[in-house]
Amino acid sequence: MTDLAAVAAALVAPGRGVLAADESIPTMSARLIRARVAPTEENRRAYREMLVTAPALAEGISGVILGDETLRQRVVAGPFPEALAALGMLAGVRVDAGVRPLPGAPGDTVTEGLDGLSPRLREYARLGAAFANWRAVFTIGPGTPSPAALRANAQALGRYAAACQEAGLVPVVQPEVLMTGAHSLSQCETVTSLVLLEVVTALLDSGVEFDAVVLKPNMALPGLDSGQRVTQAQAAEATLATLNSMPAALAGVAFLSGGQSPEQATGNLAALQRPPCLWPLTFSFGRALADPALAAWRGEPAAVRAGQRALLRRVALNVAALAGRYTPELELQRA
Repeated sequence: MTDLAAVAAALVAPGRGVLAADESIPTMSARLIRARVAPTEENRRAYREMLVTAPALAEGISGVILGDETLRQRVVAGPFPEALAALGMLAGVRVDAGVRPLPGAPGDTVTEGLDGLSPRLREYARLGAAFANWRAVFTIGPGTPSPAALRANAQALGRYAAACQEAGLVPVVQPEVLMTGAHSLSQCETVTSLVLLEVVTALLDSGVEFDAVVLKPNMALPGLDSGQRVTQAQAAEATLATLNSMPAALAGVAFLSGGQSPEQATGNLAALQRPPCLWPLTFSFGRALADPALAAWRGEPAAVRAGQRALLRRVALNVAALAGRYTPELELQRA
């Protein structure tokens, strides 16, 4: 096993998932404002410090995805990457530059950030990052995603993943079909399958080593405006079907929550563990883990422990989902 393959295996180790704390500065600032916290650089830093220093977080979290700003900041114990390593977790970094409209494809977007990517990745590795994350976004609608959007985003993910491995970082590959829209579960399954097939083809074309890749896809779910109700078992069956094009060598799959409530994401994660699968299946959640922590913290130093307890509770529930011990009744128990 190569060093990168060992890192990838550690990210999807049994009973552990990934915490996504990589919101862009505008997105994180907006979340702070909604929580009635001043959107300052110091408060963004303090929020991430509150999360990653939660006692024994590493028992359920293998790695934390940070943004460029946070990766360069410090906690009391030192720079974020060093603090995470000391706490038993891997530091990751978001390296894409966000989505932009795709020329010639109305309604579609492409993720930018390939310019200057290789030197940035080498710098992030020197700063202590062990893995990276790149998000491509697809919307289901009339004529979308177009073949051009599928190709453009998949090729970018392939180039990104190859550049990561050359720089000594494990690529987390995130092709995300959004829940926005009125699409059915079947439509989401079909589009997600097409997206993943295009992505795996691009990864192969780019010469990527799959045992050092973690896939971070959406779960297959009906659109928020569809009105369709599906069971967790139906969502799990459709989600697992989207992975049929993935090679056996893939290190593992860490599902994103993608706009689900914390309870919905955990319940669907639990359902995904029941059928047998070729790869480790875990979670890479952001808001579905951290929203309760932000609500409990509210920027108040005296409420740091309350925020951490809220985070640890959600982590414990998702670990229970991975182990087959999760039931909805657990949501009713006090932290």
